[in-house]
Amino acid sequence: MARRWDESDVKIRPGKGSRPRTKDRPQHKDAKFGMVVSKDRGRWGVVLDGQHQPVVAMRAREMGRTPVEVGDRVGIVGDTSGRPGSLARIVKLAQRTSVLRRTADDTDPYERIVVANADQLLIVSAVADPEPRAGFIERALVAAFVGNLQPIIGLTKSDLADPSAFAAEFATLDVPVLLCGVDDPLEPVINQVAGKRTALIGHSGVGKSTLVNRLIPEAQRETGEVSGVGKGRHTSTQAVALELSQGGWIIDTPGIRSFGLAHVEADTVVEVFDDLREAIEACPRGCTHIGPPADPQCALDTFEADSPTGRRVSAVRKLLVALRSNETY
Repeated sequence: MARRWDESDVKIRPGKGSRPRTKDRPQHKDAKFGMVVSKDRGRWGVVLDGQHQPVVAMRAREMGRTPVEVGDRVGIVGDTSGRPGSLARIVKLAQRTSVLRRTADDTDPYERIVVANADQLLIVSAVADPEPRAGFIERALVAAFVGNLQPIIGLTKSDLADPSAFAAEFATLDVPVLLCGVDDPLEPVINQVAGKRTALIGHSGVGKSTLVNRLIPEAQRETGEVSGVGKGRHTSTQAVALELSQGGWIIDTPGIRSFGLAHVEADTVVEVFDDLREAIEACPRGCTHIGPPADPQCALDTFEADSPTGRRVSAVRKLLVALRSNETY
C-alpha cells in the first residue's frame, strides 16, 4: 500500500531560513589599511596610514578567531572617523614580516604572539637591582633570531654596577649593546630606534617603562619599584605601540616573569647564522649541536676555538643550553 504524505512529514530546522548559504566573502576593496597600536578586550586601536589618531575597531565576523596583535597591519571598514563612540571592523590581516613568540613554559604547546611586524627587539635588563639574568636574555635572543627581528640589548642602572663584563658575554653574536640607564645619554638609543618599529621586552622593575618615558615623555607609562624578592611590580598589562617624534614606533610590552620556547628547535637557532648553517649539514641525525659529551660528532667542533666563527659557536651553544634548560627565567 502506497504511503500517504501530509504536512507532518515536512521537517524544517528551527531558526533556519530557506536562503542558500554561499562561500563567497565580501572583498572589501574599500578597506583602509593601518597598524594595530593597542588591544584590549575585543577592541583594537588602529592608526591608519597617513594619520596619527587611532580608530577603534572590532574583528569582523568573517575573520573568525584569527589572532590580531599589536604591530599587525590590517584593513578596516565602517566608521573610520575615529570620533568618540565610533567603531570600525577589521576585515583583512596582511602577511607578517616578523613575529615575536613565547610560550608560558617549555612544555606548553600554545604559542603566544607578543608582537607582530617589529623590526627590532630591544631586550632591557638591569645591571643590578634586580641582578641581570643571562638566561632570560639568551632566550629572548633566540626568540628574536627565529622570529626575524634584529636583537639589541639595553642595560639599565649602570650607575649601580659596571656593565662591561656582562655586555662582553654577547659580543660574538654581533648584537648591539646599549647603556640606557637614567644617567646614560639617550642619543645612542634614539639613533638605534629612529625610523624603525622596536619592541621592548624585559622583566618588571628593570626600568623599561622609565626608558619609554625618556624616549616619549607624553607616553607617561607607569613605573614601579622593585619588590623585596628582586622582581618588580607589573606596571603594564597590555602591549601598546607609541609613535616616536623622530619617526618609527616603540612597542612597549608587559613585564614578563617567564619566557618559554617550546616552539623552537636547535637547528632553527643555528641556521640563523650564515657561517654555521652549512656546517651542521654534516652533523649526525638528532644532533643537538651542544657538543661533547652530548654530541661527540657535532660538526661545529671543526672550527678553531680562537677563530671568529669558533667564538660564535661558543656563544650560540650558550643559547642552545638556555633553550634546553627548562628554566624559563
